[in-house]
Amino acid sequence: MDIWDIASYAAWIASGLILLWMVADAIKVNRDFDESLLMSSQEGIDELLEDPAAAGRPGREG
Repeated sequence: MDIWDIASYAAWIASGLILLWMVADAIKVNRDFDESLLMSSQEGIDELLEDPAAAGRPGREG
């Protein structure tokens, strides 16, 4: 067994771990957040981080 076989096995193991991490994160997000919240965001707008005091002000002028 040469170095390339070992590197290949290591890459497959890393790939499997990343896949497990992604599936676990998807399950966690699905459990923690309602689907209506996940599907309601408009591109470029994050309602959760928006400052309520700044909601009535126009955007910054650059």
